[in-house]
Amino acid sequence: MHFFEIENTAFTVIGYPISYVELIGTLFGLISVYFASRANILTWSTGIVNEIFLFILFFQVHLYADMFLQVYFLVVTIYGWYNWNTTTVENNIMVINLKARWLTAAIIILGSLLSGFLIKNIHLYLPTYFRTAAAYPFTDSFVMVLSIIATVLLAKKKIENWYLWILVDAVCVILYFKKQVYFLSFEYLLFLGLASYGLYNWKKQLTNG
Repeated sequence: MHFFEIENTAFTVIGYPISYVELIGTLFGLISVYFASRANILTWSTGIVNEIFLFILFFQVHLYADMFLQVYFLVVTIYGWYNWNTTTVENNIMVINLKARWLTAAIIILGSLLSGFLIKNIHLYLPTYFRTAAAYPFTDSFVMVLSIIATVLLAKKKIENWYLWILVDAVCVILYFKKQVYFLSFEYLLFLGLASYGLYNWKKQLTNG
C-alpha cells in the first residue's frame, strides 16, 4: 500500500484509523497555527508541510475545493514568509477599515456561490480527473473562500484574519466530521481554540504597540 493513501494507517484511536497523511497534515497544521497565534515567522515553513499533505488527503476524500485551496495556500505562504521576513514581526499588526470589511463580506458571498457551482459540477467538466461528484460543494467552497481571504489578511498582519479563521474552524469541525475525517475534525476544534487565542494575543499586541 502506498504511503500517501489514506488507507495506510499509522495507528487507530477509539476504532478510528488515522492515516499517515492525515496525521502529518494535522500535526504540522497545529504547529503552524500555534506559531501564527504567537506572530512567529515559523508559521510559514511549517505551513508548507501541512499544505502538501492536506492536498493529498482532500483529493482522496473528494473535497476538491479544499484540495485546490492548498495550492493557493502554498503560494500565499511563500508571500507571507517573505513579507514577515522583511518587516518587524511584533509591532506591525494592523486593522482594516469599515469599507474594506464590507467589500470583504461581498467577496466571500459571491465567491462562495460561484465556486460552489463550479465545484458541484467539476466531475462533469473534468471527468478524467474527478470521477466522483464533490461532497458538500457549497460548504466546501465557503471554507475555501474564507480561508483564501483570511490567509491574505494573515500575510499582511491584519487582525481581522482571526475572525475569519474562527468561522472557518467552526464550519470545518462539522464538515470533516460528516465526511468521517474525525482526526482532522478534532484538529479544527483545536484550531478554533488557537484562533481565539490568536485574536486575543494580537489584540493585546495591537493595544501595547
